[in-house]
Amino acid sequence: MSEHLLRELAPQVLGALVRRYGHFATAEDAVQEALLAAATQWPEQGVPDDPRAWLITVAARRLTDLLRAEQARRRREDAVAARALPDEWLSPAADRQEAAGDDTLILLFLCCHPSLTPPAQVALTLRAVGGLGTAEIARAFLVSEPTMTRRITRAKQRVKDSGQPFRLPGKAEREERLAAVLHVLYLIFNEGYASTSGPELHRAELADEAIRLARVVHRLLPDDPEAAGLLALMLLTDARRPARTGPDGELVPMAEQDRSKWHAASIAEGTELVTKALPMAQPGPYCLQAAIAALHDEARTPEETDWPQITALYELLMRISDNPVVALNHAVAAAMARGPSVGLELLDRLGDDERVAGDHRLFAVRAHLLEMSGDLAGAREAYEEAASRALSLPQQRYLRGRASRIDRRGRE
Repeated sequence: MSEHLLRELAPQVLGALVRRYGHFATAEDAVQEALLAAATQWPEQGVPDDPRAWLITVAARRLTDLLRAEQARRRREDAVAARALPDEWLSPAADRQEAAGDDTLILLFLCCHPSLTPPAQVALTLRAVGGLGTAEIARAFLVSEPTMTRRITRAKQRVKDSGQPFRLPGKAEREERLAAVLHVLYLIFNEGYASTSGPELHRAELADEAIRLARVVHRLLPDDPEAAGLLALMLLTDARRPARTGPDGELVPMAEQDRSKWHAASIAEGTELVTKALPMAQPGPYCLQAAIAALHDEARTPEETDWPQITALYELLMRISDNPVVALNHAVAAAMARGPSVGLELLDRLGDDERVAGDHRLFAVRAHLLEMSGDLAGAREAYEEAASRALSLPQQRYLRGRASRIDRRGRE
């Protein structure tokens, strides 16, 4: 319980410290030390009555120590003259709740500062708000861990140098940053719902945090269709989570899931959100993906899935999004609507796209379509290739299980 609580509180505590004291990078170091202290002390002493205030107090003390040490080292430098210790700052207490909104949301907009490149915005937010480790973020960006460490460090420095106050940006600036904010939340949710690596198929705490933050953004911008669409997409996708794993944690594909386990309230809320959002403006990528998710969730059985309409929505999505994963999903939908040969032909066009050519998902889709077409030998080979490229252990086990199932069918 403490681990989940700490993950939930970490961005709130960091946001509170940055709002009160500034010094983004140093505040993050102080929060990490406070979290370590909590992980060590709480199992023995019990969780305090107000864990957020406890963490803020410990982190603020450590931040003061770090700033004093830095000030002592650089006393004779001109930059020190412009600095003030935390005691000297004229601002509200760190543990006071801001009436204007959630500290975590303010931190999210700060991480999406316009002085940062989009990759730096995403990386910094995944680190500071999403709680992902540097190694996990590096894998998501397909770069080495040292490269990602340098990227995050530079991003922190740019935020510091910008002098951006810790507050929600004004309306015009907020709208400019919204695309980056939504993209960040989308990535956090995806990492939570389908972990890119490791022993677990999903990380519920990340998915839940992404949904929580998406609710805050939607509440802040109720008339923005893409903010509503993203929240709807998350709810409609996460509704399937209870049926997505078997008794031993194995992956269960959508076509084989017990749909009675899907979360009806989330489906109803997500469907209502996307239904209201679609007429607001020309549909954006999140609204279109939410509409696709709603069609999947509304089908009582796999056979009732409206594949022609899903295919058409993916074709609309491809017009506004140059995303190879969208093209991959379109190939699946087209195969289900028009036959596996159509899907395989579309896959062949993706083979030269270096963004997805080595991705295990391309081989997994090819294996599925080959199996549908009756080419069992080709399907088994493609499943094995997909398994060798997958980083998630549950995905590896599922793909190898599919290959073994084909072997058994061949022997029979």
